[in-house]
Amino acid sequence: MKKIKYYFNTHTLRFDKVEVPLRVRLLQLFGFIAASIITGVIIVVVLFQYIDSPKEKLLRQQNEIYKENYSVLSAQLKQLELQMSELENRDNEVYRSIFESSPIPDSARVKEMEAKKEVRLVQNLSNSELLSNMIGQLNNLSLRMAYQTTSFVEINSMVKNKEKLLKAIPSIQPVSNKNLNRIAGSFGYRIDPLYKDIRFHQGLDFTAPVGTPIYATADGVVQIAGFNTDGYGNKVVINHGYGYQTLYGHMVRVKAKVGQAIKRGEVIGYIGNTGKSTGPHCHYEVIKRSIKVDPVYYFYNDLTPAQFDRLLKAAAANKQSLD
Repeated sequence: MKKIKYYFNTHTLRFDKVEVPLRVRLLQLFGFIAASIITGVIIVVVLFQYIDSPKEKLLRQQNEIYKENYSVLSAQLKQLELQMSELENRDNEVYRSIFESSPIPDSARVKEMEAKKEVRLVQNLSNSELLSNMIGQLNNLSLRMAYQTTSFVEINSMVKNKEKLLKAIPSIQPVSNKNLNRIAGSFGYRIDPLYKDIRFHQGLDFTAPVGTPIYATADGVVQIAGFNTDGYGNKVVINHGYGYQTLYGHMVRVKAKVGQAIKRGEVIGYIGNTGKSTGPHCHYEVIKRSIKVDPVYYFYNDLTPAQFDRLLKAAAANKQSLD
């Protein structure tokens, strides 16, 4: 039953029924509806903000598990990367140094970019980004392991060929020099005997009478043998492999032949005065990977430490070359 309201009319001194205008009723209805909607929105926002649905709870739990697993895998990856770096350093600094081999460049091993802070990374990445990041790290590690495996296969081959390598490295003097008094011109900038200016002398000069035997300083194959117009006169160039070559110049007569296999200590020619030369001598060069290096450091097979020290001082004292 509808409740009817009355009010006391002071003019008529009686009770009259309260009549609510339609406009007021509509405003009241609109206000009620608006308040209900706002209240509902607030309730929904609060519920979604602080209370998870069963599906959201499940997804959140799975996400936490993924993050924990990612942290564990990241720690394992870090450990593997440390071990891989140690192997790479040992490969470059120990194994390849022993076998006179160039280190593998870091670019070939696909080195990691700079290290990331994993905790912050995990917090900011989505599941797909976490998976993509992990796959990328595993791919990089796989490539580095593949290159390292190739390197160890190569080193294994070097071990098998160690004896050949040692025979291929120049290690004796090209001329008999027991008294260590036959070096007349050393490696480096010296006074040119013909032009009388400072020029770079690319080898060592050994003086001796014409016809004194010249010996191959390591095993190899004769590459050049005969007269040349490059200033060396009669010369012999031997390719020893493993990046090594030796050159012997100014011979009076060449004994070796192009293509001939030569053993260390074998006579390849005889001292003379041919080409750009001011006296009988053997100009001797050691070339390592296309770069001419000081031959004085390649006489360790036939010298004691004391003799090597004497030879080193004698070579440094000779400022004038014979070619």
